[in-house]
Amino acid sequence: MSDTKWVAMGYIKGAFGIKGWVKVAASTEYADSLLDYADWRLVKDNKTLIVSPSEGQLHNGELQVKLTGIDDRDEAHALRGYTIEVSRDQFADTEEDEYYWADLIGMSVINRQEEILGKVSKLMETGAHDVLVVDGQYGQKLIPFVAQFIDRVDVENRTITVDWGSDY
Repeated sequence: MSDTKWVAMGYIKGAFGIKGWVKVAASTEYADSLLDYADWRLVKDNKTLIVSPSEGQLHNGELQVKLTGIDDRDEAHALRGYTIEVSRDQFADTEEDEYYWADLIGMSVINRQEEILGKVSKLMETGAHDVLVVDGQYGQKLIPFVAQFIDRVDVENRTITVDWGSDY
């Protein structure tokens, strides 16, 4: 299990009701997609728990989840602030030219002139398109993740080739 890559997918906001349900802030495109994963790893203050969602529902845009073995409000409230992580192995396969943000983070970014611009530290959603945040020796670069600027994503070698100058 030590080789497992865990990806943060949200956190527990607090308890809901008296029967052990929790409120979840999901950092996924569709909040209820978290229910597709059989096991969650909860992490907080060097404590780790493995839990399984047994039921869930969206109510007014908020995800409410019943976790197996959490049966009252006090147990649910004790989980407040835990980060929800999912094993990368549980993710569904992507289509061609589709990528999970978690896979892009940490990739090296190289331009057509073979200058290493840095590594992807995070992505931003702007509404129009996603943007790579690249940190490196030329400072921070914000590169739109669109075909016009992205030449190639090499998942195996963990590199992204871009049409982007080091002085942009």
